[in-house]
Amino acid sequence: MRRLTGSVFDVVPVSDEPAVHLWECSIALVRSTMGRMPHTHSNDPRRSVSPSEFGRPDHPGDLTPFLKQLIAGEKLSESESRSAFEGIMTGAAHESEIGALLALLATRLPTVDELVGAATVMREKVDRLETGVDPDQLLDTAGTGGAPKTFNVSTAAAIVAAAAGVKVAKHGNRSRTGRGSAEVLERLGVDVDAGRPAQLRCLESAGVAFCFAIHHHPAAKHAMPVRKALGFPTIFNLLGPLTSPAGAGRQIMGVYDDRFVRLVAETHARLGTVRALVFHSGDGLDECSIGAPTHVADVSNGEVTEYEIDPAALGLRHATVESLQVRDLDHAATLVLDLLQNRERGPALDMTLLNAAAAIVAAGVEDSFEQGIGRAREVIGSGAAAATLAALIKASHG
Repeated sequence: MRRLTGSVFDVVPVSDEPAVHLWECSIALVRSTMGRMPHTHSNDPRRSVSPSEFGRPDHPGDLTPFLKQLIAGEKLSESESRSAFEGIMTGAAHESEIGALLALLATRLPTVDELVGAATVMREKVDRLETGVDPDQLLDTAGTGGAPKTFNVSTAAAIVAAAAGVKVAKHGNRSRTGRGSAEVLERLGVDVDAGRPAQLRCLESAGVAFCFAIHHHPAAKHAMPVRKALGFPTIFNLLGPLTSPAGAGRQIMGVYDDRFVRLVAETHARLGTVRALVFHSGDGLDECSIGAPTHVADVSNGEVTEYEIDPAALGLRHATVESLQVRDLDHAATLVLDLLQNRERGPALDMTLLNAAAAIVAAGVEDSFEQGIGRAREVIGSGAAAATLAALIKASHG
């Protein structure tokens, strides 16, 4: 891996012991699923079978063939993954089957085929926002979450990037911490529940629109109770950010585990993303960090190139993760506002400059991180970033 010097949903890697424990739990869940649970299709309430019938060879569940493959240690092909997730996202699969499948997949890294198959289904079923903007010129900043929580870096970076001329369809959701992108934008005055006409106004007048995940992914609701019950990250933590409601062809995507960087980048390449920067920092963030080098997989023209961003080489001040954290929602919103209104001079500013630069580079507005940082600094200093936020707030309310 080369080091970059300026030329261009808190999870840690699972140790062997917890992985074995998760595998054992998964097997127990699958045995319960295939042998005891009744099977009822949620889209046909009249159809049900008795517990004794469920899982019999002559009456398998919708996901039984795929569960057997995974139990045997096999991988799913792209078409098999598509079939499995079609069953999940149409409501045809029983919750116990869904839980077993997600648990088995969580015992190892998913393959690119498995991610591409599942993401293809989710993209087909997304409630699309037709923007009228060429998707190849539209950028999303959604990441996986799940890393140590800092202030809302991607939200601030999205608005700064929009002020720099990037068309941004910011895809996000509420957070278990109560300080997600939806909560912060809402506290700043943005109507995050605004319908399509307002979203289009935002994109036209502010250059940035918020796509609230809960309004755009109806098919994901079938897995939501299971995901909450399982209580650990599943493949859906990767699928959401891979499914831009606006069909954005460009993306910056932080991931919560370094092992996902190359994997997700190759998935983007297979899915036809024009340009994507997928990253994870050395200090454990799903952002480009000023506290440690950041591992980046850069997708361009179907090819993946890996490198490191060295914040010191880019002239950015070092800061710890703790210095980037916020106390509560009010603190988070105030910090973003201060950043955009050019009142913040602490480490949050350098963090925002770096991540806005990533968006500016991914969008093709600038060619290097040095140029991107300079552009981001310029739009904050000139008041353009603050004006973009004001335009976003106004347009979201009509």
